[in-house]
Amino acid sequence: MSNQKNQDIRIAVVDDSEFSRKSIVEILENEGYNVVGSAGSAEEGITLGATSGANVFIIDVIMPDRSGLEMAKLLNEKSMGASIIMVSSLNMESIVIESISSGALDFLPKPFLPEDLIKAVDKIVAEREKD
Repeated sequence: MSNQKNQDIRIAVVDDSEFSRKSIVEILENEGYNVVGSAGSAEEGITLGATSGANVFIIDVIMPDRSGLEMAKLLNEKSMGASIIMVSSLNMESIVIESISSGALDFLPKPFLPEDLIKAVDKIVAEREKD
């Protein structure tokens, strides 16, 4: 495992696919990031964010109870100061645009390479450290 990254960064992973959640968590933890938890639905993700102090969210667009886009909008409305990366197997331009307009700072099409995920998180960390 590499050095621990900035521990002020607390990441929550929200994806209805257990395989995707576990894969994302493993990639981030192997890179030294502080993953505070994962959730299988938007509702669980919002609760996780409120209870864990997560400030970076990796959210799947398509989920059963509420879409990741709705969750991103909710996080922004609640002014939780969250930075959001949306992920989806739907790699249509309209989904990317809607993700960004929902408050996401980045979008990764599934499947993505581990280094693409790390690059996206590193970029958000650098932006948060500037503030």
